[in-house]
Amino acid sequence: MVALKKPVGAITRGTTNPNRLRRIDRYLTQFTFLRLVANPIAVDLGYGKTPVTAVELLGRLAKVAPTIRVLGIEIDPARVTEAKALEHSRLAFEHGGFEVPIPKAFSDREDVDLIRALNVLRQYLESEVLSAWSLMQSRLSKDGLIIEGTCDEIGRVASWITLDKTKPLTFTISLRLQGLDRPSKVAERLPKILIHKNIPGNNIHRFLQELDLAWDRAAGFGSFGSAQRFVQTAKSLREAGWPIENSPKRWRLGELSVSYEAISP
Repeated sequence: MVALKKPVGAITRGTTNPNRLRRIDRYLTQFTFLRLVANPIAVDLGYGKTPVTAVELLGRLAKVAPTIRVLGIEIDPARVTEAKALEHSRLAFEHGGFEVPIPKAFSDREDVDLIRALNVLRQYLESEVLSAWSLMQSRLSKDGLIIEGTCDEIGRVASWITLDKTKPLTFTISLRLQGLDRPSKVAERLPKILIHKNIPGNNIHRFLQELDLAWDRAAGFGSFGSAQRFVQTAKSLREAGWPIENSPKRWRLGELSVSYEAISP
């Protein structure tokens, strides 16, 4: 008998809510490469106590990639057992961790095109992040991507890092703009690799400080709405030399991406 490999990782609290990851999913739908892959596979890694986020991921991505399939992976076997009742040809659940096991009954592929790992590494040690990244990266297809980050319990404040097979590419924040006091509120929900680096002398701290200053300077645009104020904030940061990578269309949603190199620890 062949011994089963032990999943890599640890059981987390598993907190989840419907629509909690809607901001991240909205970001994912802009990836044009998913439309070009014949039968893309996306992974909801560490989906938590209920499989709702995996179901939502399939529904949202299917609108732009009709042949996509979603694999929910959880390290708690009891959570996987409960989720099995929802399986069908395009949705499966598997016991595992950062090694991203693909059940043969679901696909004969050895890699996946997208891994979404939200609110997972937040509960690990900072020293464990790079090894988890590396293991997930080893499971990606040639053009595959990883989204790793954190959001609050109702999905109004989120930040994440987008990685390819070899390196982190961008850092993104996404905020509910209505009623927003200061954009640096996202500091509470930084990815694990950054949250302890938000102190003077580090790039992420400087970025969040300048983000707040740009927001303050754009106060006059608030009369046209919080979305226009955030657009002006992003423009100011770009003019100041920050390598902002997305467009006004995304800024109006409260979403802003910057090159990871610019805020890297």
